Amino acid sequence: MRPNLFRMEFFMAILMFFLVFQLSRQAAVIVSAQAAGRTSAASSGRADADPYFGIAADRKPVVVLDSGHGGFDPGKIAVDGSLEKDINLRIAQRVKQYLEASDVEVVMTRDSDTALCGESDSNKKTADMRNRCRLINDASPDLVVSIHQNSYHEESVKGAQVFYYKSSENGRRLAEILQKRFDYVLGAANTRSAKANDSYYLLLHVKSPIVIVECGFLSNWSEAALLNTEEYQDRTAWTIHMGILEYLNTR
Repeated sequence: MRPNLFRMEFFMAILMFFLVFQLSRQAAVIVSAQAAGRTSAASSGRADADPYFGIAADRKPVVVLDSGHGGFDPGKIAVDGSLEKDINLRIAQRVKQYLEASDVEVVMTRDSDTALCGESDSNKKTADMRNRCRLINDASPDLVVSIHQNSYHEESVKGAQVFYYKSSENGRRLAEILQKRFDYVLGAANTRSAKANDSYYLLLHVKSPIVIVECGFLSNWSEAALLNTEEYQDRTAWTIHMGILEYLNTR
């Protein structure tokens, strides 16, 4: 009996060694693939570089919400006299609440009626934009959504539109997801498509995937009135939040 027992123990030892060897090889392949992916992403250009390729499953995704304008800069002034900067912030604050309830870490570029510049800055707008970009890039987020309102010289023009940096594949995908979400809210009346851009300051200087969401036209009486209601701001925030989650869950 003892020779048989010895042969069985010897066989089991060989089997265990083989399994450990195979698992070690597989782990090495996975680590190499992740490292290659990070290297490829880092060299692919600004907004397509995803610094969290192969991240640990227990890490919360990070989203930056940028409320356009603020402080000295009112943004667009609506036909009814309301200010873009106020609507942007209220929508962003609601998006933040929804995302945090979905276990997403949120960084706000501003959470009050302030601009990101100092009194001594000679060009406050330029300083504000530079500081926004610095804050965003320091956060190294998975994505960035900058919330704005639109305006046009023809009062009849309305609808939501999402802009992305023209050579950013991740930005384009995020923009198209959000644009489709707005179609759910606005219905057939919203005929706009996600649009590439290569001149907006934030799109040019932010490294993470970023989109600019123009939620509606303050030059349109009906849309301006809607954008000033809590109910419509909430619907818009829910739409943006759902688009963000869809993007994060399908990367």
